[in-house]
Amino acid sequence: MTPTATASANTNIALIKYWGKADESLTIPTTSSLSLTLDDTWTTTTVCFDGGSAGEDAVTINGSSPSGTELARVSRFLDLVRGVAGQSAKASVTSASTVPLAAGLASSAAGFAALAAAASRAAGLDLDDRALSRLARRGSGSAARSIFGGLVLWNAGTDDETSYAEPVEAALDLAMVVVVVSGRHKTIGSTQAMRETMRTSPLYPAWVASSRQDLSVALAAVRSGDLPRLGEVVEANALGMHAAMLTSRPGIMYWLPRTVEVLHTVRALRDEGLPAWATIDAGPNVKVLTQGSSAEQVAAALRERVPGAAVSLRHPGAGVRSGEAVS
Repeated sequence: MTPTATASANTNIALIKYWGKADESLTIPTTSSLSLTLDDTWTTTTVCFDGGSAGEDAVTINGSSPSGTELARVSRFLDLVRGVAGQSAKASVTSASTVPLAAGLASSAAGFAALAAAASRAAGLDLDDRALSRLARRGSGSAARSIFGGLVLWNAGTDDETSYAEPVEAALDLAMVVVVVSGRHKTIGSTQAMRETMRTSPLYPAWVASSRQDLSVALAAVRSGDLPRLGEVVEANALGMHAAMLTSRPGIMYWLPRTVEVLHTVRALRDEGLPAWATIDAGPNVKVLTQGSSAEQVAAALRERVPGAAVSLRHPGAGVRSGEAVS
């Protein structure tokens, strides 16, 4: 039989951000990061090393066949797997996702984590979680974190061996409210935006330095179960990342007017006593960190005060699973 494997992975949202690569070829980040893997937001991928189509990898994502850069990115990743496995067969890849693509909701994290798990297994590799995290990182940096569930630390490291993610134990009752104000594709991809921020923003070096301190504060808050302290540093870290982007030349702005509206709403909710802290990735949509026991109340308030936005509630999700069609 032709080797075939299926795997599912959930998206993750960075609490302390990954923004910038010290080594692009190996996807080694400039800073370590902390994330929360979410439930109900997943990608399922099946890989079969059957020769592909017309001697090329055949890829289907959400019923469509990508071309150009998107197809090349998947094929380059499959080449990594083929190289480790010592084989050359092209593959057929079928992927389905519940995550809006290129909207700042970490679709590539779930996608490449699922692809790493399915492709490595189909190629006959039996990788442990750390090795799988390192492999997923080569497809998309944040995919290294989606190998694990719950809170996850991605150690930046300095080379392929030392740059990997690992789970973080926490007694915190966390949840995240996702506020989608736009599902449109980003005007500039994350990789290009990272490069331009690193190259031209005068604030980027300061953000890198402060982010390392932010991570220390966040991990201490996790260890002590201090949600307000964690929320404060999470919101500040995200705003700092976007400040660095805004001061790139030319400035990179992912926010829409409704993004700012949501940010003001989150602050108002906090002033009213609700545990709510905003974070934003490379896109216009806002994720709101909150306490699990207060999550329904926070979500209801956001639905009421930001009409027209798609507001959904997410709890901590599991790590990558092999042999599953859904999550």
